[in-house]
Amino acid sequence: MTSMKDREETFEKKFALDEEQRFKAVARRNRMLGLWAAEKLGKSGEDAEAYAKEVVIADIEEAGDHDVFRKIRKDFDEAGIQQSDHQIRRQMDELLATAIEQVKAL
Repeated sequence: MTSMKDREETFEKKFALDEEQRFKAVARRNRMLGLWAAEKLGKSGEDAEAYAKEVVIADIEEAGDHDVFRKIRKDFDEAGIQQSDHQIRRQMDELLATAIEQVKAL
């Protein structure tokens, strides 16, 4: 009986750790995405950092990546930046892979 309880607790701890790492990776990805988009928008320095924070905060609106994508898409459209939806989503995917690697290395 103890063995089953131990296995359950181990599984729960692993799940919690995985979720924590995923949260950190997504937040890191959003910051990197914000800096990427800021560069495209002609922002640098403190303005780029502030924009990256806006992108991270945008992720709070709803579950998933749709809110972050919408913010970037809207800002690019308003600024006349030519990036397709596919290019933005590809950048999101690439940066998420990078962020996951970075979080795992910590």
